[in-house]
Amino acid sequence: MAEKTALITGILGQDGGYLAKLLLAKGYKVYGLVRRHTNPNFSNTDYLGITSKIEFVAGDMTDESSLMQVVRNTRPDEVYNLAAQSFVGASWQQSKLTTEVNALGVLYLLNAIKLFSPTAKFYQASTSEMFGNSSEGDYCTEQTPFHPESPYAIAKLYAYWMTNNFKESYGMFCVNGILFNHESPIRGREFVTRKISDGVARIKLGSQNKISLGNLDTKRDWGFAGDHVEAMWMMLQQEEPDNYIVATGETYSIKDFLKEAFNYVGIEDWEKYVIIDPRFKRPTDIKCLRGDYSKAKEKLGWEPRTSFKNLVKMMVDADIERLSQAKAPVQESKF
Repeated sequence: MAEKTALITGILGQDGGYLAKLLLAKGYKVYGLVRRHTNPNFSNTDYLGITSKIEFVAGDMTDESSLMQVVRNTRPDEVYNLAAQSFVGASWQQSKLTTEVNALGVLYLLNAIKLFSPTAKFYQASTSEMFGNSSEGDYCTEQTPFHPESPYAIAKLYAYWMTNNFKESYGMFCVNGILFNHESPIRGREFVTRKISDGVARIKLGSQNKISLGNLDTKRDWGFAGDHVEAMWMMLQQEEPDNYIVATGETYSIKDFLKEAFNYVGIEDWEKYVIIDPRFKRPTDIKCLRGDYSKAKEKLGWEPRTSFKNLVKMMVDADIERLSQAKAPVQESKF
């Protein structure tokens, strides 16, 4: 059987790295889309030990002609669109960029696939942020109404419906994976979970004494990115395209994450190390997100394998090791 090929946008991000590692282990030839920089950051794929195994191709999600050239040259069997301006908090300050990448970029990519690789199966990275506060803490299902409450979520909702439209209008194999929060040791340090694990590691090692955060009461359904990317692949192996929620079904607050991380390193009085900074509070915030992954379990056979406690432990351990091995202190995150 001929080798399968996959094109992953956002290859240098958290999900791109874990997905590429999974596909490489399954024998795929993996193309990774990167913007043309003088010095791209391969730290995530280096951490996972896969940089040399990926064929990187230059392209830009805001440039339709470049995406057409990439798809025409690679003719992938599967396309995973993970590229995004993915930091929700920044989407208010960068709403135009967020819209161009997260919304219009998906339209450009779908058009390129329709023209040059119409039999390719397409995965769109949708997000639980599209639900907003519509569920009021109840479990979100694939039928829960959307109510996006950030420029990020609004752009992602456009992409969700455009993906559905290409499936229905052109008969293309297009799916949306509605992923709830998923984290890992290679999560960006601007994200609250990694900010906590990195900060706790620094406090434990004596190189930092405070972590500045915003709202500690928001609750999220946190899973492990390595588990969640398996569901992405499973969606594209089905006979018919469909949309699926990928989640753990459990919620924990940012305060819970803090307690777990500090307790893990033997610090019980965690409050004295945390500063509430209004700069990190968003114009609107979602109180609670929790997903019902029953459909993914029933139709894909997918279930999360990593517990919340083990996820926190994994991230803190990785940051302690990373900082301990660093030749020079890494600067504290300013985000």
